[in-house]
Amino acid sequence: MSGGPLVVLVGPMGVGKSTVGQLLAERLGAVFRDTDEDIVTGRGRSIAEIFVDEGEPVFRELEKEAVRTALGEHDGVLALGGGAVLDADTRALLAGHRVVYLSMDVEEAVRRTGLNVARPLLTVNPRKQWRELMEARRHLYEEVATAVVATDGRTPEEVTRAALEAVELKTVSPGGQPPDPRPEDAVVNDVTRIEIGGTAGSEPYEVLVGRQLLGELGSLIGAKAKRVAVIHPEALAETGDALRADLAGQGYEAIAIQVPNAEEAKTAEVAAYCWKALGQSGFTRTDVIVGVGGGASTDLAGFVAATWLRGVRWIAVPTTVLAMVDAAVGGKTGINTAEGKNLVGSFHPPAGVLCDLAALDSLPVNDYVSGLAEVIKAGFIADPSILDLIESDPQAARTPAGPHTAELIVRSIKVKAEVVSSDLKEAGLREILNYGHTLGHAIEKNERYKWRHGAAVSVGMHFAAELGRLAGRLDDATADRHRSILEAVGLPLHYRYDQWPKLVENMKVDKKSRGDLLRFIVLDGLARPTVLEGPDPAVLLAAYGEVGE
Repeated sequence: MSGGPLVVLVGPMGVGKSTVGQLLAERLGAVFRDTDEDIVTGRGRSIAEIFVDEGEPVFRELEKEAVRTALGEHDGVLALGGGAVLDADTRALLAGHRVVYLSMDVEEAVRRTGLNVARPLLTVNPRKQWRELMEARRHLYEEVATAVVATDGRTPEEVTRAALEAVELKTVSPGGQPPDPRPEDAVVNDVTRIEIGGTAGSEPYEVLVGRQLLGELGSLIGAKAKRVAVIHPEALAETGDALRADLAGQGYEAIAIQVPNAEEAKTAEVAAYCWKALGQSGFTRTDVIVGVGGGASTDLAGFVAATWLRGVRWIAVPTTVLAMVDAAVGGKTGINTAEGKNLVGSFHPPAGVLCDLAALDSLPVNDYVSGLAEVIKAGFIADPSILDLIESDPQAARTPAGPHTAELIVRSIKVKAEVVSSDLKEAGLREILNYGHTLGHAIEKNERYKWRHGAAVSVGMHFAAELGRLAGRLDDATADRHRSILEAVGLPLHYRYDQWPKLVENMKVDKKSRGDLLRFIVLDGLARPTVLEGPDPAVLLAAYGEVGE
């Protein structure tokens, strides 16, 4: 067996290569890598956007180079894009490697890929196009594979076990037994409870971090509630329905309200749709809303709870890193308008937050890495130990199987908890949580919210570091550290230079602005955030000169 990855996963889109790859990596004590995510990170754009704007031939060249690079330098578990095997040179490079082909039939494929995510090659008739794709690719998957593992009707854990048996790899634990619990799980399996203090008339509440936390949901809802509405994104339709059924089994009149994925959910039209569902269900002030999903879903659920009958109780069940460490904690809820992000909203703290770390195990790598931007932000503004943990092994930090996952999330939540407990409504201290967000939100608006929030905030932090340096506030070493740590985990540092005039206009409507006076959070040093008001336009442009490309 030649050097390189322990195992390479190939197969069609939606078969579960990322999910199974992360589980395999965890079982083998290795690091997971996905060449599609390498491309997205390198270009700062989604696969769908590359297909539309640059064409499939350009993407295939990017894919070919990404595979060549990863095969040469990665020694863990590697997943390739669905079409990588189309290239003859790539197939030749795979010779001598353990290659597992994950297969599935057409009905399973349509169920997994049909409507939930952007699939550039399955845009019109999923069944017909799936069959055509497989006719062209199946023999190529089989050509490069040393083992074939069917995924139909199997859970990711079952597929992982089958893959391990097929390639005869041993897990990190002896005797073929499941590996010992990860060190961080030993800390949080008993549940870490972080209290958010009540201010301005709001009640204190707890953020729970651990695994298998849904048993706590009933006690948070309480006996006074008769009805529960589960607001969930389309991508979590099965989760939302299962949660509704479970609550119904506990005696609640439970409904599931499905909303669009990501930022498309944060509109007045979607909020109105939720209000209509609540009205038709007879929702009263003693009833409870449960928001399940990423940051956009919890933002929307909280806003709907804040506005229905002038405020009903709600519970956040965040399923992404971003939502756990930021969006679901602190009580800021809101929706977007054409003029900007979160310009319509309310401060309405939840009754509780359940951060079940098991939800991260199946999170796509790029979504996971995007959430790290908020974790890194917490490190720079308040807790440098976060930065030390990530820098000790940046590649491990990119995956929920990393040794410090739970500690990073708990530390980040504690940073936000301390801030919001003393300043619920952003009257002063809470502004520091917007580090990197002024430019980040401007980029999101400029990209019509197609960029991930964390990617935009990463560029925003790079800009804030350079602004702090040029303003004479921040030392060179700390400014440079921004670049190194963000780049090490795969977050972007740059944005288009020619967009600066548009970004300035976008920043003028940022919530931190006062009249025409731009205000930025910068650092006076590590963990020493402060406000920079009305910086010289020439200094702003010079700082963006380090960011633009």
